[in-house]
Order: sequence, then C-alpha cells, then structure tokens
Amino acid sequence: MTAVTISSDELATPASSPSSPAVAPGPGAAIVIDAVSKQYGSGSGAVHALDQVSLSVAPGEFVCLIGASGCGKSTLLNLVAGLDHPSAGSVAVNGRTALMFQESALFPWLTVERNVELALKLNKVPKGERKGRVADLLHAVHLDGFSEKRPHELSGGMRQRVALARAFAQDADVLLMDEPFGALDAMTRDLLHDELERLWEERGFSCLFVTHNVREAARLADRVVLLSSRPGRVAETFTPELVRPRRMEDPNLTRLAGEITTSLRQEVARHA
Repeated sequence: MTAVTISSDELATPASSPSSPAVAPGPGAAIVIDAVSKQYGSGSGAVHALDQVSLSVAPGEFVCLIGASGCGKSTLLNLVAGLDHPSAGSVAVNGRTALMFQESALFPWLTVERNVELALKLNKVPKGERKGRVADLLHAVHLDGFSEKRPHELSGGMRQRVALARAFAQDADVLLMDEPFGALDAMTRDLLHDELERLWEERGFSCLFVTHNVREAARLADRVVLLSSRPGRVAETFTPELVRPRRMEDPNLTRLAGEITTSLRQEVARHA
C-alpha cells in the first residue's frame, strides 16, 4: 500500500464541517481518501481546491466523480495518482495504479505496437514476452491489424483504444481516468463504454473515473460521487440500481441522470 499523509494546523482553509465519506473506509479498500484538503498558494491569493474530502473505493468497484468545472475532480485524481500531495489529510492506494487522460497522449513517432510496448518495457517485462503481450492487449481493445499504424493514421476513438491498451499493459489494480472520452462523438463514446465495462468485468480492477457527463456516470458507475463547487467537498452520492450492461436509451438510466443533474444544478446555484 502506498500512502501520502500531510497534516497542518496552520493551513488556512475556509471554515466548514467535514464532508461525509461516500462509504466507510475499510481495511480491504483499493483507495482510501481521508479528510483531504488541497490549497494552492497562500494568503489572500490562495486557491482552496478541496476541503475535507473523504472517500473510499472498494476492490473492483467503479466510482465516477462529477461536479462543476473547477470543483477539484482532476485535482483529487492527481492526488490519488501520486502526481501531487494533499495540503492536509491522507491518500492511500492498495496496489499499482495507471492513469488515463482525456487526450490519448501517444508518442506520434511510435507505432501502435511500440506505444503499448513502452509500458511493458518500463514495467521490466522481458523482451521476449512483450510482442505476445502487446498482441493480446490490442486484441482486447479490438485493434487487431493496426499494430504498425502510427497515431496520426487512427481515428480519435482508435487512439483512445491504444491509450486504454497501454494503461492495461501496466497491470494496474486501480485505473484512474480523467475524462478519457470527453472529446469523442456520442457513438464512439458509447462503443468505448462497452469496451471499458467489458474489460473492467473481465479484469476486476477498481476504477476512479472523472467526467462532466452525467449520463456517462450513470451508464458506468457502481457509485456516482457529486463534488460541490470549489472548494470541492463530497456533496452527495448515488448508487445506480440498474442491471448491467446498461444502455443510454434506458428510461431508468435517463431518470437517474435527471436526479443527478438536479442535484448538480443545486450545487452550482448554491455556490454561484
């Protein structure tokens, strides 16, 4: 288990009551975020991104974070990934993590195969095993026959499939996703939802997924966690009781997305 813990009695954060945890942290949790605050800068110019956020993610659970722009969703994801440190509170992750961004962030001079292989190389997978592993990963995201293509020869959806294969190449126990499908058209996004859900069910990893799209959150999540506007706090949680696989056109999903949207609007209005 990796952990980052920082506490400060002198941290100038706005007065507030602690947010309620979305679930009670347990010893077997994949992610435990405990009373985390994040402040950028100091004095009158300080920006309070997160305030006393507590949240845990169970092994194999799919949790979506939603909230207005600037509420700290990506900040929280970066803290879990270890790319930044909390100003107060602690973050603990059980197992290996992989992070996938909105942009595919592929190396344009490398082929699809080499982009995915790089993750295996960094994981010190023996050279003799890499080609077969890459072929299996590309097959998993339905990119057979595209191993020698370069990113500029692929559609946006195909590039995201490569990024997904590269993330899986890291053998992560926890997959962190920061609006990975936000720039895609609705049909491509829906197809990638199917792929992600299938691979998640097959591999059993935990997923913390940031999105602005309420319907996407309702479509994918075991739990949807709504963050308040800045500073981000856990405002409300939703547990979709919908049978998988889910479809965007399902009226029950539409109804749930409407409930979440109403709460989101109330949060935005409250902090406007």
